[in-house]
This record gives sequence, structure tokens and C-alpha cells, in this order.
Amino acid sequence: MRTLRLGAVLLIALMLGTVACTPSPTPSNSGTKATISNSELENRVKSKIESDAPLKAANLSVNANADRNEATLSGTVNSEALRTRAVELAKSANPGLSVTDKIKVKPGEMARGDYTEQMAREEREKAKSRGESVGDKLEDGWIHTKIVAKLLGNSKTPQSKINVDVVNNEVTLRGTVNSPEQKAEAERIAKDTDGVKAVKNMLKVASS
Repeated sequence: MRTLRLGAVLLIALMLGTVACTPSPTPSNSGTKATISNSELENRVKSKIESDAPLKAANLSVNANADRNEATLSGTVNSEALRTRAVELAKSANPGLSVTDKIKVKPGEMARGDYTEQMAREEREKAKSRGESVGDKLEDGWIHTKIVAKLLGNSKTPQSKINVDVVNNEVTLRGTVNSPEQKAEAERIAKDTDGVKAVKNMLKVASS
């Protein structure tokens, strides 16, 4: 009888040891959040940007860090509006994406030979509606078109507050800007424009 009891105790101990040594089931990874690679994030951002035809033509560069959920945009576009559009589209590529904007704005200049009398007439009409003067020479319209585009594309110059008069290839800048730096930048843009013979800077700096 004692032998049977001892055997039963040993059997129970053996069974308990077997259960204790059985490895626990590995938790399922099905609930783990999926991650993406840098190249996958870059492709997502590029796809969003290139859904816009002018931005696709600009061929902007994208550098992404998926671990930080960050993307950097670089390259050149011809207007401030396009730069803003590129950043907005990039941000929509991934929830919470942080976008660093290194895009440069450089308005494209139309060659003198491509500028027509019809374009000059239309430019004079637009200038007149803004209280600006453009001379009768075709070159006056051409110069006015380029300077206005440059001011609009430059984040340092409030184009809407600057009036541009062009007569006989001479430019007069009028209006009010926020700082001496803006006044100087507007003058630099006008002087650097092909075809301009002289620039008269009559811009006023708003008092703070």
C-alpha cells in the first residue's frame, strides 16, 4: 500500500513538472502597427506631389525619414503658390507628416522674341486696372510683366503693395512696404531685370 501511495505521488509530481516545462504560446504580432521604409514614404510623397501637373514638371526632390515621419522637399518652382501647393500635397501623403520646405521660387522669364504686341496690350490693361502706367513700347509691357512676376514669386516682397510703372525702359516703384529690406529687395529685382535702363525707387516704409 505504501508503495502504491509513493508511486502515485511520483506520478503526480511528474505530471506537474511536464506542465511547468511546456513553453507558453508566443503572443500574436497581428496587432503590431505596420511600418514603412524611407523609400516607401518618399514614393508616397512624390505620388501626391506629381498628381499636380505643374509640380510634376518641376521634378522636385524628396528625402524622407520614415522613423521620424519627416520629409524634406527641394528644387525650384516658378511661383509662391506652387511652393505652398507642394508642401500641402506632401503633408497629405502620411498622417502627421512633418515637411521641411527647401524649395526655391524662381519665376521663369519670357524671352523678348516670344513677347507679342497682344501680350503687351493685355499687360497695359491689367496695369491700368491697378493704377500703374506702362508705355507704348512693346519692351515696356515685357519688362512690366517680368518685374510683376518676380515680385509675386519672391516671399520677401509684398507685390500687392507695390506699384510698377514702366515707360521707355525706365521703372518707377511706388507704394508702401513693411521694412527697408523689402524696399531694397524690390529695387534689386527691378534693376536685375533684363531690358531695364533705370529704376526710381519711390517706395515708402510703413512706420511701426
